[in-house]
Amino acid sequence: MPDTEKTEKVVAPIAPTTTAEAAPPDSAPAPEPTAAPEAEPAEPALDDAEEYERLLDMYDVSFRNFAEGEVVRGQVLRVSESEVVVDVGYKSEGMIAIEEFRDENNEISVKAGDSVDVLIEKTENREGYVVLSKEKAEKMKVWDEVERAYQERRVVTGRVIERVKGGLAVDIGVRAFLPGSQVDMRPVRNLDALRGEELRMRVIKVNKKRGNIVLSRKAVLEEENAEKKQETLATLEEGKVLDGVVKNITEYGAFVDLGGIDGLLHITDMSWGRINHPSEVLNVADEIKVVVLKFDRESERVSLGMKQLQADPWTTATIKYPVGARVKGRVVSLTDYGAFVELEQGVEGLIHVSEMSWSKKVKHPSKILAVNQEVECQVLGIDQEAHRISLGLKQVESNPWEQLAEKYPIGAKITGKVRNLTEFGAFVEVEEGIDGLIHISDLSWTKRVKHPSEVLKKGDTVEAVVLNIDADNQRLSLGLKQLATDVWQDFFASHQVGDVVEGKIVRITTFGAFVELAEGVEGLVHISELDEKRVDNPEEQFKPGDTFPMKIIKVQEDDRKIGLSIKAVKTDEYQQDLQTYRESSSSDRSTIGDILRAQQEAAAAREKEAED
Repeated sequence: MPDTEKTEKVVAPIAPTTTAEAAPPDSAPAPEPTAAPEAEPAEPALDDAEEYERLLDMYDVSFRNFAEGEVVRGQVLRVSESEVVVDVGYKSEGMIAIEEFRDENNEISVKAGDSVDVLIEKTENREGYVVLSKEKAEKMKVWDEVERAYQERRVVTGRVIERVKGGLAVDIGVRAFLPGSQVDMRPVRNLDALRGEELRMRVIKVNKKRGNIVLSRKAVLEEENAEKKQETLATLEEGKVLDGVVKNITEYGAFVDLGGIDGLLHITDMSWGRINHPSEVLNVADEIKVVVLKFDRESERVSLGMKQLQADPWTTATIKYPVGARVKGRVVSLTDYGAFVELEQGVEGLIHVSEMSWSKKVKHPSKILAVNQEVECQVLGIDQEAHRISLGLKQVESNPWEQLAEKYPIGAKITGKVRNLTEFGAFVEVEEGIDGLIHISDLSWTKRVKHPSEVLKKGDTVEAVVLNIDADNQRLSLGLKQLATDVWQDFFASHQVGDVVEGKIVRITTFGAFVELAEGVEGLVHISELDEKRVDNPEEQFKPGDTFPMKIIKVQEDDRKIGLSIKAVKTDEYQQDLQTYRESSSSDRSTIGDILRAQQEAAAAREKEAED
């Protein structure tokens, strides 16, 4: 029964029952009573009067204490499918829609006997109930709390609802706005990532009439950061090991929050091993241990290291990887000049392109190796201070050049294909990957070759003679002319210094004339040996094709050089004529005129013989 009914029953006086009213209906009508004076109502006893006054006061006080827009505490009387009945101590109960009590899972979060804060919207509706609202009461309380937080500069906590224009919508009990510029101390590119996050913020603007609340998370972070920074700076020193959080990653390193102050962890100080990008080792928000490598208190710059917390693997590299040892590793990088092989984390060696194959000419390491390939190689050299190890790939295989001398001794004849021609000779492929060089000077005994293409063509199959093998430098010298007879040796075997030979001038130079003595054999008549008289310009007196008797005055067999003299032959003839004269003068007394005529006749005969 409603409280109004209860109150009315208590307040209304009870009238006494008369005899007429008590008579049964079937009895005869009673005679009308004589008029009697009105009876005065009986006054209640003293105790009843006090109770009556108390109830009236309670009624008046209850009515006066309630006003529309006021938040009061009530007690749930009952819960139905559509509404919740709440007793707030008023003369009638209040009604609240059941929807205001549903939680996030759409379940009813109230039961009879619970106490709730409600807002009085109307003191009484048409049905006589008080109109109440739980949601509006909660919002009124939140607004009051927000205003106090704003005035007292207290931190509030809220959950990000969604991204809106210019920032984020945040639930702090009521909807509030967090500008994008106030989300963090640094610009946040992806605000959507904060959806659902619980954030600590400060109220920087509030307008209850307009329902406007502006928040700042940046202000809270800056204050906290300033406090942490002072604490960190007080204890920060080089060599100290600290815990930090990765805030940002760049191509050259990562910035680590040490507690109010950021330090730079360079990529070269992250690991003893090879790192192409810091993201291979770290992620944003990672908690890591670092050591302070350098600290400038004035500029507040801090350089950090992570690999320094571990032992340097190069300290034991010379013991683990001595020269000559065979080791296994993984190819981590390829360049134009070689391949880098990781032997262990932090220790790499280089296989130079020249150390990859005994026989093949490797133009690029990718022709033989690939990144992440496991390889076996040999240590060729190590520089611990420079952190360098030279490795060889071909050294783990047998050297075909060392076997070449056994297969092809000097003087042996081999057959191969001309693979390439250069200005200084021809390269002949003897075996797969092994080329021999026929130098231009070894192409012909007799022909003066200006270019190998005059004798050979690329792709020709030729026979040659092994002249020399240098296994260390991987050089094989071949000769083509050695297959034929050496005309120079034949000439030197049948001629010596002092012999007079017949020669034909083939070329004239400013310093003399080259003379052909036999097919493929040439000698030089120096300008001083051309005639008894001084010769300033040989071309004026001699021409190619002229033939003269000449004397061999010099021989260099190793260099295949022959020095000749036309003048010496004329001098010998003069001496011979003089000797003849002396011999004849002793037996026959001739006049001087006879001797001169004889010499002239002899000179004329020689000139005629030369012309013929």
